[in-house]
Amino acid sequence: MKESLKQEYSRTLRIILKSELNARNKITATGALAVPILRYSFGIIYWRTEEIKIKKIDRKTRKMLTMYQMYHPKADIDRLHVKRKKGGRGLVQIKAAYKEEIINIAEYLNTNYKEDQSVNIFKSHESTQPNVNSIIKTAAKITEELSQPNEKSDAKQDGIQHIKARLGESLKKKWKNK
Repeated sequence: MKESLKQEYSRTLRIILKSELNARNKITATGALAVPILRYSFGIIYWRTEEIKIKKIDRKTRKMLTMYQMYHPKADIDRLHVKRKKGGRGLVQIKAAYKEEIINIAEYLNTNYKEDQSVNIFKSHESTQPNVNSIIKTAAKITEELSQPNEKSDAKQDGIQHIKARLGESLKKKWKNK
């Protein structure tokens, strides 16, 4: 299933890049049409972190952008993923999308567990899973790694919007430091 998702992502990306849209609209179309193909599978299909990292899917995306003359091979990678309003290109990073989706699912499970019986069954099943396969434990690990040492107590209350902001800020800081 993972391979067919990756192939569909590549096919959709290739169609977008072949189109006669301008660069801004191609990046927007990639975020709206190609990335959701993978994003919807996060949390349902178990993706290892090696498969999500920049080394695999994001590298292939950058390679295709280079083939269609939308990205120079020596250009900065971090700028590619920074929002357009902040000086970047605005491409959605697959690793960041993975983290956002896992945190979204865990937040849903933590807030709606009293109301829905199927969520309770899923949570009881999750508690028996090893650390590797557990969505809730993975989300806690991601939240902990994104929060600063003095903000750990507030990290669970922040919600997904603050997590997204932290992901974007970390990319922007890395880019600015270069």
